[in-house]
Amino acid sequence: MSAIAEVLSTVVASTRDPRCSELPTCPVCADSMVAAEASAYVSDHVISYLWTCDTCGYGFVTKHAVKQRFTCN
Repeated sequence: MSAIAEVLSTVVASTRDPRCSELPTCPVCADSMVAAEASAYVSDHVISYLWTCDTCGYGFVTKHAVKQRFTCN
């Protein structure tokens, strides 16, 4: 049975490409996470990701603040 806990709040730096950011590791068994199980917009510039470890089944949520890069005129 997996447990869900909200942990880790990170901000993507505007100089870094978001696709190059480091992926999380499981806080229980330290296994590498490859892809989030789900994602959702929390607000205009915040996205949350649900992660579930394939090795031990532990689940957690990360939230990422995304800075707006382009403006529409």
